[in-house]
Amino acid sequence: MQRSRNILLAALAALLLAVIAYSQNSDELPSAPSAVVQQKAQPPKQAPAPSPPAEASSTPPTADQSADSKPDASDPASAPADDSAKPKSSSQEPTIVRTVNEVSVVFTVTDKHNHYVKDLGKSDFKVIDDEKPVEEIRSFRRETELPLRVGLLIDASNSVRDRFKFEQESAIEFLNQTVRPRYDQAFVLGFDTESEITQDFTDSTELLSRGVRAMRPGGGTALFDALYKASRDKLMQSAQTGSVRRAIILVTDGDDNASHVTREEAIEMALRANVIVYTISTNFPSGGRGDKELQRIADATGGRSFEPFQLTDVANAFAQIQDDLRSQYALSYRPANFAHDGRYRTIEVLAQNRKGLKVRSRHGYYAPTE
Repeated sequence: MQRSRNILLAALAALLLAVIAYSQNSDELPSAPSAVVQQKAQPPKQAPAPSPPAEASSTPPTADQSADSKPDASDPASAPADDSAKPKSSSQEPTIVRTVNEVSVVFTVTDKHNHYVKDLGKSDFKVIDDEKPVEEIRSFRRETELPLRVGLLIDASNSVRDRFKFEQESAIEFLNQTVRPRYDQAFVLGFDTESEITQDFTDSTELLSRGVRAMRPGGGTALFDALYKASRDKLMQSAQTGSVRRAIILVTDGDDNASHVTREEAIEMALRANVIVYTISTNFPSGGRGDKELQRIADATGGRSFEPFQLTDVANAFAQIQDDLRSQYALSYRPANFAHDGRYRTIEVLAQNRKGLKVRSRHGYYAPTE
Protein backbone atom coordinates (compact mmCIF):
# COMPACT_ATOMS: atom_id res chain seq x y z
CA MET A 1 0.00 0.00 0.00
CA GLN A 2 2.81 2.45 0.92
CA ARG A 3 4.65 1.65 -2.32
CA SER A 4 1.53 2.33 -4.41
CA ARG A 5 1.02 5.63 -2.64
CA ASN A 6 4.64 6.67 -3.33
CA ILE A 7 4.29 5.81 -7.02
CA LEU A 8 1.07 7.85 -7.26
CA LEU A 9 2.67 10.89 -5.56
CA ALA A 10 5.70 10.72 -7.86
CA ALA A 11 3.45 10.62 -10.95
CA LEU A 12 1.45 13.63 -9.75
CA ALA A 13 4.65 15.58 -9.08
CA ALA A 14 5.99 14.84 -12.56
CA LEU A 15 2.71 15.97 -14.13
CA LEU A 16 2.77 19.22 -12.13
CA LEU A 17 6.35 19.98 -13.22
CA ALA A 18 5.41 19.37 -16.87
CA VAL A 19 2.46 21.78 -16.66
CA ILE A 20 4.62 24.47 -15.04
CA ALA A 21 7.33 24.08 -17.69
CA TYR A 22 4.74 24.31 -20.44
CA SER A 23 3.12 27.46 -19.03
CA GLN A 24 6.52 29.19 -18.74
CA ASN A 25 7.34 28.64 -22.43
CA SER A 26 6.12 31.91 -24.02
CA ASP A 27 8.57 32.12 -26.93
CA GLU A 28 6.31 30.52 -29.51
CA LEU A 29 3.52 32.47 -31.19
CA PRO A 30 0.00 31.30 -30.35
CA SER A 31 -2.36 30.07 -32.96
CA ALA A 32 -4.22 32.65 -35.01
CA PRO A 33 -7.64 33.49 -33.55
CA SER A 34 -9.42 31.54 -36.28
CA ALA A 35 -7.41 28.45 -35.37
CA VAL A 36 -8.39 28.85 -31.73
CA VAL A 37 -12.07 28.95 -32.74
CA GLN A 38 -11.64 25.79 -34.81
CA GLN A 39 -9.96 24.02 -31.91
CA LYS A 40 -12.84 24.90 -29.60
CA ALA A 41 -15.30 23.45 -32.10
CA GLN A 42 -13.59 20.06 -32.19
CA PRO A 43 -14.83 17.27 -29.86
CA PRO A 44 -12.62 16.77 -26.82
CA LYS A 45 -10.05 14.00 -26.97
CA GLN A 46 -9.79 11.29 -24.36
CA ALA A 47 -6.43 12.54 -23.14
CA PRO A 48 -6.39 16.35 -23.51
CA ALA A 49 -3.08 18.20 -23.45
CA PRO A 50 -2.33 20.82 -20.76
CA SER A 51 -4.06 24.19 -21.30
CA PRO A 52 -2.06 26.67 -23.43
CA PRO A 53 -0.79 29.95 -22.02
CA ALA A 54 -3.46 32.56 -21.30
CA GLU A 55 -2.35 34.92 -24.09
CA ALA A 56 -2.82 32.20 -26.70
CA SER A 57 -6.40 31.35 -25.77
CA SER A 58 -7.77 34.76 -24.87
CA THR A 59 -10.53 36.08 -27.14
CA PRO A 60 -9.33 39.12 -29.14
CA PRO A 61 -11.48 42.23 -29.56
CA THR A 62 -14.15 41.88 -32.20
CA ALA A 63 -15.21 44.25 -34.90
CA ASP A 64 -17.77 45.69 -32.46
CA GLN A 65 -15.07 46.64 -29.97
CA SER A 66 -13.08 48.84 -32.35
CA ALA A 67 -11.24 52.02 -31.50
CA ASP A 68 -14.35 54.06 -32.32
CA SER A 69 -16.64 52.19 -29.90
CA LYS A 70 -17.33 53.32 -26.37
CA PRO A 71 -16.86 50.83 -23.51
CA ASP A 72 -19.92 48.67 -22.96
CA ALA A 73 -21.36 49.27 -19.51
CA SER A 74 -22.24 45.56 -19.31
CA ASP A 75 -18.60 44.55 -19.69
CA PRO A 76 -17.38 43.38 -16.25
CA ALA A 77 -14.03 45.08 -16.88
CA SER A 78 -15.60 48.50 -17.41
CA ALA A 79 -18.81 48.42 -15.34
CA PRO A 80 -18.76 50.11 -11.90
CA ALA A 81 -18.81 47.92 -8.82
CA ASP A 82 -22.30 47.12 -7.52
CA ASP A 83 -22.57 44.99 -4.39
CA SER A 84 -26.28 44.49 -4.95
CA ALA A 85 -25.56 42.73 -8.22
CA LYS A 86 -23.31 40.12 -6.62
CA PRO A 87 -24.72 36.60 -6.31
CA LYS A 88 -26.09 35.76 -2.88
CA SER A 89 -24.99 32.15 -2.98
CA SER A 90 -21.39 31.01 -2.58
CA SER A 91 -21.48 29.03 -5.84
CA GLN A 92 -19.86 30.59 -8.93
CA GLU A 93 -22.46 31.80 -11.45
CA PRO A 94 -21.69 32.50 -15.13
CA THR A 95 -21.12 36.11 -16.19
CA ILE A 96 -23.45 37.39 -18.92
CA VAL A 97 -21.80 39.81 -21.39
CA ARG A 98 -23.86 41.74 -23.94
CA THR A 99 -22.19 42.39 -27.30
CA VAL A 100 -23.29 45.39 -29.36
CA ASN A 101 -23.56 44.36 -33.00
CA GLU A 102 -22.05 47.51 -34.44
CA VAL A 103 -19.18 47.71 -36.91
CA SER A 104 -16.90 50.71 -37.34
CA VAL A 105 -15.04 51.44 -40.57
CA VAL A 106 -12.34 54.02 -41.25
CA PHE A 107 -11.73 55.07 -44.85
CA THR A 108 -10.33 57.73 -47.15
CA VAL A 109 -11.75 59.17 -50.36
CA THR A 110 -9.74 60.47 -53.33
CA ASP A 111 -10.75 61.94 -56.68
CA LYS A 112 -9.52 60.95 -60.14
CA HIS A 113 -6.40 63.08 -59.60
CA ASN A 114 -5.64 61.17 -56.36
CA HIS A 115 -6.39 64.23 -54.21
CA TYR A 116 -8.13 63.72 -50.88
CA VAL A 117 -11.83 64.65 -50.74
CA LYS A 118 -12.72 65.88 -47.24
CA ASP A 119 -16.13 67.58 -47.59
CA LEU A 120 -18.50 64.61 -47.97
CA GLY A 121 -21.44 63.74 -45.73
CA LYS A 122 -23.22 60.59 -44.59
CA SER A 123 -25.64 60.63 -47.51
CA ASP A 124 -22.72 60.43 -49.94
CA PHE A 125 -21.96 56.83 -48.97
CA LYS A 126 -23.56 53.43 -48.90
CA VAL A 127 -22.22 50.27 -47.27
CA ILE A 128 -22.42 46.65 -48.39
CA ASP A 129 -21.87 44.16 -45.56
CA ASP A 130 -21.46 40.50 -46.48
CA GLU A 131 -23.01 41.29 -49.89
CA LYS A 132 -26.12 42.86 -48.29
CA PRO A 133 -26.86 46.61 -48.28
CA VAL A 134 -26.79 48.25 -44.86
CA GLU A 135 -30.12 49.89 -44.08
CA GLU A 136 -28.80 52.64 -41.82
CA ILE A 137 -25.44 54.29 -41.15
CA ARG A 138 -25.74 54.98 -37.43
CA SER A 139 -22.84 57.41 -37.06
CA PHE A 140 -20.61 59.35 -39.42
CA ARG A 141 -17.61 61.58 -38.68
CA ARG A 142 -14.76 63.29 -40.46
CA GLU A 143 -11.69 62.10 -38.57
CA THR A 144 -8.90 64.60 -39.24
CA GLU A 145 -7.60 65.13 -35.72
CA LEU A 146 -8.02 61.83 -33.89
CA PRO A 147 -5.18 60.82 -31.55
CA LEU A 148 -2.84 58.35 -33.26
CA ARG A 149 -1.39 55.09 -31.98
CA VAL A 150 1.31 54.22 -34.49
CA GLY A 151 3.70 51.31 -34.73
CA LEU A 152 6.81 51.85 -36.86
CA LEU A 153 8.14 48.44 -37.97
CA ILE A 154 11.53 48.53 -39.72
CA ASP A 155 13.17 45.60 -41.46
CA ALA A 156 16.68 45.29 -40.00
CA SER A 157 17.72 42.18 -41.93
CA ASN A 158 20.83 41.85 -44.07
CA SER A 159 18.83 42.44 -47.26
CA VAL A 160 18.35 46.17 -46.47
CA ARG A 161 21.85 46.90 -45.14
CA ASP A 162 22.95 49.16 -48.03
CA ARG A 163 20.04 51.61 -47.62
CA PHE A 164 19.31 51.20 -43.93
CA LYS A 165 20.64 54.57 -42.71
CA PHE A 166 18.52 56.60 -45.15
CA GLU A 167 15.41 54.64 -44.15
CA GLN A 168 16.18 55.38 -40.50
CA GLU A 169 16.49 59.12 -41.12
CA SER A 170 13.28 59.19 -43.21
CA ALA A 171 11.42 57.37 -40.44
CA ILE A 172 12.70 59.83 -37.84
CA GLU A 173 11.53 62.76 -39.96
CA PHE A 174 8.08 61.15 -40.23
CA LEU A 175 7.84 60.73 -36.47
CA ASN A 176 8.96 64.32 -35.85
CA GLN A 177 6.25 65.66 -38.14
CA THR A 178 3.45 63.29 -37.14
CA VAL A 179 3.60 62.61 -33.38
CA ARG A 180 2.06 65.47 -31.38
CA PRO A 181 3.14 65.71 -27.72
CA ARG A 182 0.46 64.78 -25.15
CA TYR A 183 -1.84 63.65 -27.97
CA ASP A 184 -0.30 60.95 -30.18
CA GLN A 185 1.88 57.99 -29.25
CA ALA A 186 4.13 55.69 -31.24
CA PHE A 187 6.46 52.74 -30.71
CA VAL A 188 9.42 51.45 -32.71
CA LEU A 189 10.05 47.80 -33.53
CA GLY A 190 12.99 46.42 -35.47
CA PHE A 191 12.93 42.91 -36.87
CA ASP A 192 15.15 40.37 -38.59
CA THR A 193 14.65 36.74 -37.52
CA GLU A 194 13.40 38.13 -34.19
CA SER A 195 11.41 41.24 -33.24
CA GLU A 196 12.68 43.81 -30.76
CA ILE A 197 10.91 46.84 -29.32
CA THR A 198 13.62 49.51 -29.31
CA GLN A 199 11.19 52.15 -28.00
CA ASP A 200 7.82 51.49 -26.36
CA PHE A 201 4.78 53.76 -26.69
CA THR A 202 5.71 57.39 -26.08
CA ASP A 203 4.89 60.88 -27.31
CA SER A 204 8.56 61.91 -27.14
CA THR A 205 10.03 62.24 -30.63
CA GLU A 206 13.50 62.32 -29.07
CA LEU A 207 13.03 58.88 -27.51
CA LEU A 208 11.47 57.54 -30.71
CA SER A 209 14.45 58.82 -32.72
CA ARG A 210 16.82 57.02 -30.36
CA GLY A 211 14.79 53.85 -30.82
CA VAL A 212 15.13 54.07 -34.59
CA ARG A 213 18.87 54.76 -34.46
CA ALA A 214 19.44 51.88 -32.02
CA MET A 215 18.72 49.31 -34.75
CA ARG A 216 21.54 47.40 -36.44
CA PRO A 217 20.94 45.36 -39.62
CA GLY A 218 21.65 41.62 -39.72
CA GLY A 219 19.95 38.23 -39.95
CA GLY A 220 16.92 36.88 -41.82
CA THR A 221 13.41 38.33 -42.16
CA ALA A 222 10.45 37.34 -39.98
CA LEU A 223 8.08 39.96 -41.38
CA PHE A 224 4.76 38.22 -40.68
CA ASP A 225 5.75 37.46 -37.09
CA ALA A 226 6.61 41.13 -36.53
CA LEU A 227 3.26 42.33 -37.89
CA TYR A 228 1.37 39.69 -35.87
CA LYS A 229 3.14 40.55 -32.60
CA ALA A 230 2.87 44.32 -33.06
CA SER A 231 -0.88 44.03 -33.69
CA ARG A 232 -1.56 41.59 -30.87
CA ASP A 233 0.84 42.71 -28.15
CA LYS A 234 0.97 46.48 -28.71
CA LEU A 235 -1.93 47.97 -30.66
CA MET A 236 -4.64 45.58 -29.49
CA GLN A 237 -3.55 46.13 -25.89
CA SER A 238 -2.96 49.90 -26.06
CA ALA A 239 -4.88 51.74 -23.34
CA GLN A 240 -7.40 54.31 -24.49
CA THR A 241 -9.98 56.64 -22.97
CA GLY A 242 -11.74 57.47 -26.25
CA SER A 243 -11.46 57.04 -29.98
CA VAL A 244 -7.98 56.63 -31.44
CA ARG A 245 -6.60 55.74 -34.84
CA ARG A 246 -4.35 52.66 -34.91
CA ALA A 247 -1.83 52.26 -37.70
CA ILE A 248 1.34 50.36 -38.56
CA ILE A 249 3.99 51.62 -40.98
CA LEU A 250 5.95 48.68 -42.31
CA VAL A 251 9.30 49.37 -44.02
CA THR A 252 10.65 46.19 -45.63
CA ASP A 253 11.40 44.33 -48.85
CA GLY A 254 8.54 41.92 -48.06
CA ASP A 255 10.69 38.84 -48.54
CA ASP A 256 9.79 36.78 -45.46
CA ASN A 257 11.97 33.74 -44.79
CA ALA A 258 11.76 33.12 -41.05
CA SER A 259 8.20 33.59 -39.72
CA HIS A 260 6.18 31.08 -37.70
CA VAL A 261 2.82 32.53 -38.76
CA THR A 262 1.52 32.96 -42.30
CA ARG A 263 0.77 36.18 -44.11
CA GLU A 264 -2.98 35.61 -43.74
CA GLU A 265 -2.66 34.99 -39.98
CA ALA A 266 -0.77 38.28 -39.65
CA ILE A 267 -3.49 40.09 -41.64
CA GLU A 268 -6.19 38.49 -39.50
CA MET A 269 -4.55 39.73 -36.30
CA ALA A 270 -4.23 43.25 -37.73
CA LEU A 271 -7.94 43.23 -38.63
CA ARG A 272 -8.91 42.05 -35.16
CA ALA A 273 -6.80 44.85 -33.65
CA ASN A 274 -8.51 47.36 -36.01
CA VAL A 275 -5.14 48.37 -37.45
CA ILE A 276 -4.51 50.06 -40.80
CA VAL A 277 -1.21 48.91 -42.31
CA TYR A 278 0.88 51.08 -44.63
CA THR A 279 3.81 49.42 -46.38
CA ILE A 280 6.92 50.99 -47.92
CA SER A 281 8.88 48.66 -50.17
CA THR A 282 12.68 48.81 -50.16
CA ASN A 283 12.94 46.90 -53.46
CA PHE A 284 13.93 49.91 -55.53
CA PRO A 285 14.72 50.60 -58.28
CA SER A 286 13.58 47.40 -60.04
CA GLY A 287 11.04 45.97 -57.56
CA GLY A 288 11.04 42.54 -55.94
CA ARG A 289 8.95 39.46 -55.26
CA GLY A 290 7.98 40.77 -51.82
CA ASP A 291 6.06 43.73 -53.27
CA LYS A 292 2.98 41.58 -53.91
CA GLU A 293 3.01 40.45 -50.28
CA LEU A 294 3.10 44.07 -49.11
CA GLN A 295 0.30 45.06 -51.50
CA ARG A 296 -1.91 42.28 -50.13
CA ILE A 297 -1.32 43.35 -46.51
CA ALA A 298 -2.06 47.01 -47.19
CA ASP A 299 -5.17 46.35 -49.30
CA ALA A 300 -6.70 43.94 -46.77
CA THR A 301 -6.38 46.41 -43.88
CA GLY A 302 -7.41 49.58 -45.73
CA GLY A 303 -3.91 51.04 -45.95
CA ARG A 304 -1.67 51.89 -48.88
CA SER A 305 1.36 50.21 -50.41
CA PHE A 306 4.22 52.40 -51.61
CA GLU A 307 6.90 51.22 -54.05
CA PRO A 308 9.55 53.96 -54.32
CA PHE A 309 11.57 54.17 -57.53
CA GLN A 310 14.61 55.61 -55.77
CA LEU A 311 15.92 56.08 -52.29
CA THR A 312 14.72 59.67 -51.91
CA ASP A 313 11.14 58.56 -52.64
CA VAL A 314 11.04 56.83 -49.25
CA ALA A 315 10.68 60.22 -47.54
CA ASN A 316 7.86 61.11 -49.93
CA ALA A 317 6.05 57.89 -49.00
CA PHE A 318 6.23 58.79 -45.31
CA ALA A 319 4.81 62.26 -46.12
CA GLN A 320 1.87 60.72 -48.00
CA ILE A 321 1.13 58.41 -45.08
CA GLN A 322 1.01 61.42 -42.77
CA ASP A 323 -1.54 63.09 -45.08
CA ASP A 324 -3.58 59.89 -45.24
CA LEU A 325 -3.83 59.62 -41.45
CA ARG A 326 -5.21 63.17 -41.26
CA SER A 327 -7.74 62.80 -44.10
CA GLN A 328 -10.05 60.02 -42.95
CA TYR A 329 -13.75 59.40 -42.43
CA ALA A 330 -15.32 57.00 -39.93
CA LEU A 331 -18.80 55.46 -39.91
CA SER A 332 -20.58 52.75 -37.97
CA TYR A 333 -23.56 50.52 -38.73
CA ARG A 334 -25.38 47.39 -37.65
CA PRO A 335 -25.15 44.52 -40.14
CA ALA A 336 -28.20 42.58 -41.30
CA ASN A 337 -28.52 38.92 -40.30
CA PHE A 338 -25.58 39.22 -37.92
CA ALA A 339 -24.40 36.02 -36.23
CA HIS A 340 -21.75 35.52 -33.53
CA ASP A 341 -20.03 32.78 -35.49
CA GLY A 342 -16.47 34.12 -35.82
CA ARG A 343 -16.87 34.19 -39.59
CA TYR A 344 -15.09 36.67 -41.86
CA ARG A 345 -17.56 39.15 -43.34
CA THR A 346 -16.79 41.44 -46.27
CA ILE A 347 -17.18 45.23 -46.27
CA GLU A 348 -17.52 47.56 -49.24
CA VAL A 349 -17.95 51.32 -48.79
CA LEU A 350 -19.17 53.03 -51.95
CA ALA A 351 -19.28 56.74 -52.80
CA GLN A 352 -22.46 57.98 -54.47
CA ASN A 353 -23.80 61.31 -55.76
CA ARG A 354 -20.41 62.29 -57.17
CA LYS A 355 -18.53 60.57 -59.99
CA GLY A 356 -14.88 59.62 -60.08
CA LEU A 357 -14.39 59.08 -56.34
CA LYS A 358 -12.38 56.18 -54.96
CA VAL A 359 -12.96 54.85 -51.44
CA ARG A 360 -10.20 52.93 -49.67
CA SER A 361 -11.07 50.89 -46.55
CA ARG A 362 -10.46 47.48 -45.06
CA HIS A 363 -12.09 44.68 -47.03
CA GLY A 364 -13.74 42.91 -44.10
CA TYR A 365 -13.76 41.94 -40.43
CA TYR A 366 -14.30 38.92 -38.15
CA ALA A 367 -17.62 38.55 -36.38
CA PRO A 368 -17.49 37.96 -32.62
CA THR A 369 -17.75 34.42 -31.34
CA GLU A 370 -19.86 35.08 -28.25
